[in-house]
Parts: sequence; C-alpha cells; structure tokens
Amino acid sequence: MEQRVVGRTGLRVSSLGLGTMTWGRDTDPLDAATMLTEFVEAGGTLVDTAAGYADGAAEELLGELLAGTVARSDVVLVTKAGVRTWRSDRAVVDASRGTLLDSLDASLSRLGTDHVDVFLVQAPDPFTPMEETAGALRAAVTSGRARYAGLSNHSGWQCAHMAGLLRPDPGLAVVENEYSLLERGIERELLPAAQALGIGVFAWSPLGRGVLTAKYRHSTPPDSRAASPHLRAFVAPYLDERSFGVVEALVRAADGLECHPLEVALAWVRSRGVASAIVGPRTPGQLRAILASDVEVPDVIARALSDVS
Repeated sequence: MEQRVVGRTGLRVSSLGLGTMTWGRDTDPLDAATMLTEFVEAGGTLVDTAAGYADGAAEELLGELLAGTVARSDVVLVTKAGVRTWRSDRAVVDASRGTLLDSLDASLSRLGTDHVDVFLVQAPDPFTPMEETAGALRAAVTSGRARYAGLSNHSGWQCAHMAGLLRPDPGLAVVENEYSLLERGIERELLPAAQALGIGVFAWSPLGRGVLTAKYRHSTPPDSRAASPHLRAFVAPYLDERSFGVVEALVRAADGLECHPLEVALAWVRSRGVASAIVGPRTPGQLRAILASDVEVPDVIARALSDVS
C-alpha cells in the first residue's frame, strides 16, 4: 500500500486508514482482530479511533489487539477527544484544556500505550477559546503523550487560526474531515487552507457513509448501517435523490472500468490531495473488498464524476 507524507511533517501514513467507529458495538473482537491483522499485512498503518466510539469500547478493543495481535510499532495511531457524554447520555462538545487532557490520559490507558501518534480535537467548541484548546494540544505534544496535533470536523478558518496559534512548535499537522463524492464541502476553504499551510488531510467516510458502495440502490439491506437503530441517522442524509443520482453515475463509471463502484469512489478521493482516506468496514469481507481495490480512474471519468457530484 502506498505510504504518503502528511503535510510538511515527517509523518508517513498509508493512503488508506482503518476506522474503528463500529468496534466494540457492531464489530466483535474476532472480526476486529482479523481486520487489523489483514490491514497491516496489506501495508496499512493508519488506524483511527476516538474516545467517544462505543463509549471507549473501541479504544479498549484496539488496545487489547495492540497488546498481542499486532505490534504497536506497526501502526500510526490516531485518536480524538472533545466530545463527552453529560447527563442522560447527551453528547456535549467540550474542547477545554481539562477535558482534552483528561480524555487523552483515559485513551492512553484504554489503548495500553504511552503515546498516540496523532491527537485530534474532534469538533469545534463555540464556548472554549481556541487559545485554550491550542494550549491543550501543545501540552499533549510537549509532554510526549502525542507526537502530532490536529483538528477534526473544523472549518477552514478555524484550522488556519489554530495553525497560527500552534506556530512554530508543535504546529498543526493534520485536519480530518468528511470527504467523498457525496460531501465535497472541504473543497471550498479547508483543502486550500491545508495546502497553503502545509497541513495534511485525512478524509473520513470516503465511501459516503456506505452509500457509494451502491448497496442502497434498490433497497436497504437488513444488515446495513441504514437498518441499524443507532446508525440509521448517520446514513440517512445521503439516502436522497441527489445522492442516488451520483451513485448511478458512479455505477456507470465502474461498469465501464469493469470494477466495483467503491473502487472508483475510493480512487477519486485518494487523487484529491489527501494523505489518507479512512474507511470504516464493519466486517472482514468489507475490508477485503476495499484492500483489493487498485483501479486507476482516467482523468476524463474523474472530471465527469466531479461535475455530476
């Protein structure tokens, strides 16, 4: 698997990342172990998790696997903080210094490691000054608990402002945002800002929350995320006519290239200036289909898909 440099850092990651949002809830330990092993054997290095995934169960499961199934040194470990549960299981965005550093310490404990390679603030906090959040990121890096700092799901101006606050050291290394043929909002400001400032970009949900696999063209599979009580709302925004129009164009392109739609969707994202596209397969079979992808999309088809989407 291709290894790419992250922005203007010395960090190198695989062009595909393995996301763990379903681990500890929809993905059981045996399937998680199989996926992590096969991902690393295929040359994958970037593994993405978060303190909030399955209320910490995803990190716990990943930590168990890093203790024996796969060596910690074989992966580039990314975790996120800044979204916590408060009263009646309500999720609250909190990027204050105390919350971020406490969350990082708890993540390290669950992961069974003394550091993560990349520590991200998961969402913008309108109530905490960005200077305070920057101080927490700087403390995470200078203390050795994280090697690089970044932001997730932030806007272009927020990333540019944080880059200034963290200059010159430790710097803002990574921004992680949703990016696919169904969600291209980062092209307006975030991608240009990242390129100008030398910040690496990780793209999450490059398969449009599963919709770009074309599995929802005719119905909702009973074992899919759209049929899951706790993931239905995650997929629902892309189960509309506009999205289905993009999917049909993608299917036609894949038919012409004699490959699967997910291969074309992934190739499109990976050609758009991102360091890594983070996929979130629930099963080993889904991961194998992704790892088998090696299609190159001709420029004329890539441009056509860009126009359609």
